[in-house]
Amino acid sequence: MRRTKEDAEKTRKTVLEAALTLFSRDGYSLTTLSRIAKEAGCSRGPIYWHFETKDDLYEAVLAYSQEPLEALVAQCIGMSDQPVEAMEHFLDRWLSLLVNDRCYRQSFEILLNKTEMTDAMSRTLKRERELTHSIVAMFAKLVATAQSCGQLESEEQPEDLGLLCYTYLMGITQSWLFAPKLFSLKKKMPFFKRQFRHLLRIDTVASIDSHQKVTGT
Repeated sequence: MRRTKEDAEKTRKTVLEAALTLFSRDGYSLTTLSRIAKEAGCSRGPIYWHFETKDDLYEAVLAYSQEPLEALVAQCIGMSDQPVEAMEHFLDRWLSLLVNDRCYRQSFEILLNKTEMTDAMSRTLKRERELTHSIVAMFAKLVATAQSCGQLESEEQPEDLGLLCYTYLMGITQSWLFAPKLFSLKKKMPFFKRQFRHLLRIDTVASIDSHQKVTGT
């Protein structure tokens, strides 16, 4: 029977999700294509049809699992006329995805805890670093806009505060994934949101007034 594009895409997604599960659980080195095929319920043939090597599959797995993050970056860049709201939305969505989206959470498990970074990972590392730079740049741009309209009291450089925002989120993420019994991320989300405002010295009154001007409320 001839396979359709839909069949091929369904198989590719099944392989990606199987690989994501194994990479995040057992790490890159211990995960073989044979084990991925078994997890996906297929032979190795379909894997080689879509991916030339395990490295190609690894790169595709991370790209697939981080699609929500890339979409979130684009969304918040588009909210530049509401900089504080955009930053808080990014924080809320990042943490919510960690709690509720298994694939998203597993992508961080793979990168932070389950992969030995070697020269073979050069393409993946380049991609991840570019994504990191885009997040820091997004925060820096939003901070600069918020400062210019009086929503942030901090006089630190936007680039430094953008870096601070990113490292704040990554610190929470790494701590929770490394020791999930240390705290309930779901329960602590309101606390982390409050501290984010304190960290940036967000002027609550000014940000509300600005939001009302933008929305006309």
